[in-house]
Amino acid sequence: QVQLVESGGGLVQPGGSLRLSCAASGIIFSTCTMAWYRQAPGKQRDVVARISRDGSTNYADSVKGRFTISRDSAKNALYLQMNRLKPEDTAVYYCNARCIGGTYWGQGTQVIVSS
Repeated sequence: QVQLVESGGGLVQPGGSLRLSCAASGIIFSTCTMAWYRQAPGKQRDVVARISRDGSTNYADSVKGRFTISRDSAKNALYLQMNRLKPEDTAVYYCNARCIGGTYWGQGTQVIVSS
């Protein structure tokens, strides 16, 4: 059974930082392209950052220079370091795995950026 479990969300002031984690099980992690998506209230779910099997990354323009995606295949873990957070970063953040056997989603973790 595939499980992606996000953690690390919460309430943070503008300009602050958070680190999201995603623990993966039931997949061959090293063979999957991993990504973080987010969905704000009333908006569609959009990709924030993606990291391929070889470690190459790409980011949404809105987070370039502020967010860093990384993966640890030894721990089957995906991370998103978020710095200089803005109110518009408020959303539910989802871990996504795109693997040979299918595409999988976590349940999401809420990030609220507010003073």
